[in-house]
Amino acid sequence: MTSRSGSDDPRRDDELVELVNAGEAEAFEVLYRRYRAWVLAVASRFCRDREDALEVMQETFIYLLKRFPGFALRSKLTTYLYPIVRNLAMDVARRRQRRAAADEHLRQQAGEAPPGANPAAQGWMDEDLARVLEALPQAQREVVLLRFVDEMSLSEIAEAMHVPVGTVKSRLHHALRTLRADPAVRQYFDQD
Repeated sequence: MTSRSGSDDPRRDDELVELVNAGEAEAFEVLYRRYRAWVLAVASRFCRDREDALEVMQETFIYLLKRFPGFALRSKLTTYLYPIVRNLAMDVARRRQRRAAADEHLRQQAGEAPPGANPAAQGWMDEDLARVLEALPQAQREVVLLRFVDEMSLSEIAEAMHVPVGTVKSRLHHALRTLRADPAVRQYFDQD
């Protein structure tokens, strides 16, 4: 069977899930190719290190594969995958922070200078916008990115974050108010 890119495959996600449940490995490969870039992008938002994000991507698809056979897709796959990616990425980020703290402690004991800071810009958005988004509370930043980068509906965001739709609306409202107040990024959020 010829291998096709996940985005070129005409089958819907629920059809592919049924095939994976029936033991067809190629169908899982299609899902992997279809969603790997999205999973990597979401993981990168939390990890900020490409190697860590790649690790999270791998762990996410291993987690998904272990759900078969018997997995039932009851929503969009991105809605199902988001909390998995988020939790795995936060675990990896916490491990990295603990390692960095231990390394810093060893450097201080040895009298070494700390290494240079990581650049603020992550390469996938304007530096001013990245700075302002970084200043938002985590929950607000997540809602903004899910809504405008991942193009999820409010109900999909609520499902992915395991919160009521009203909470999503509130977080989005407060985040947008903050973003519109910053002159450096106002043009992204101006209302006509």
